[in-house]
Amino acid sequence: MKNVYITRIAKFLPNEPVDNEAMEEKLGVINGKTSKARRIILRNNQIKTRYYAIDQNGNITHNNAQLAAEAVEALCDETFNKNQIELLSCGTSSPDQILPSHAAMVHGFLKNGNLEINSPSGACCSGMNALKYGYMAIKSEQVNNAVCTGSERCSSWMKADIFEDEVAHLLEIEEHPILAFNKEFLRWMLSDGAGAMLLESEPKGKTPLKIEWMEGYSYAFELETCMYAGGDKLEDGSLKPWSEYPAEVWGKMSLFAMKQDVKLLAENILQKGVASMKLAMAKHNITEDDIDYYLPHISSYYFKENLYNEIERQGLHLPWEKWFLNLEKVGNVGAGSIYLMLEELVHSGNLKKGERIFLQVPESARFAYSYAYLTVV
Repeated sequence: MKNVYITRIAKFLPNEPVDNEAMEEKLGVINGKTSKARRIILRNNQIKTRYYAIDQNGNITHNNAQLAAEAVEALCDETFNKNQIELLSCGTSSPDQILPSHAAMVHGFLKNGNLEINSPSGACCSGMNALKYGYMAIKSEQVNNAVCTGSERCSSWMKADIFEDEVAHLLEIEEHPILAFNKEFLRWMLSDGAGAMLLESEPKGKTPLKIEWMEGYSYAFELETCMYAGGDKLEDGSLKPWSEYPAEVWGKMSLFAMKQDVKLLAENILQKGVASMKLAMAKHNITEDDIDYYLPHISSYYFKENLYNEIERQGLHLPWEKWFLNLEKVGNVGAGSIYLMLEELVHSGNLKKGERIFLQVPESARFAYSYAYLTVV
């Protein structure tokens, strides 16, 4: 089978970086009151800046497909143009619509001729699943190249008007609090942006990375839903989809807002993450000594120390000097985060031939984990 190499990697971050004090101005104030939860959440996640596809006047500047298309365009130059792409594989947690698929919409903006498209669904792992589809297509000689993307446009999902109907409804029936912490939590966690990678069967470019292997693990068989949108979580832990509710309550219940069961997240995300990491490493017979750079996608720096401790608790050791993160600068871009981390590492100029990079991406939706192991060639 063919070898597969990441030969180019690019990013697109919309507009100017937004600092913590400007966040609420961008996303809007709910019910005329400044959020009490915002400062607590930001203190824990330690994100200092992020990007929103919203301009100075509050107007939306890009949708998700446009962000991804911009990242793809950034891959191209006079030696490789978008008309040479054979496969386009695009992952996201926040598609612009239910149908058509996300990749179809990205292709529509690129206008680069007939090609195969793929749109993996899911949350953060969808970006890695997009990468894996491209990897498998080249490895099995279906195509000679593939462009894979991970992107999010969450700001429009987090704007105040998404929650206003529910706020009015709760005030009407004198329920409180105005918004459950689970629903407000993600407003201060998520960011917009996109990353793109060009995969080829030859090690071209300045710093090609060979994809040695990729693995994925799901714990949906034993854990209930943690992060969700387009439904509501019931007391028994099951998820009732929006399509089973009458249309008049969609707004009152904020059914299309992203929500997260914070307690369930804290109880499982790290433990299952390290357990699955050990499975992937054992399957491919590697140890900590075979990792020069560890790139874990974490949603908050709150998890950084705890992840380190959980790795130690489960009998592994990955010293801090191997870790590479950029969360505080670009924020949590979900399916795009691992692309943005790897892009920054590659363009840092610090990579040396023979070094090995371990990528780890969790998603809390129903607790799934994706891994990739790369070699600098």
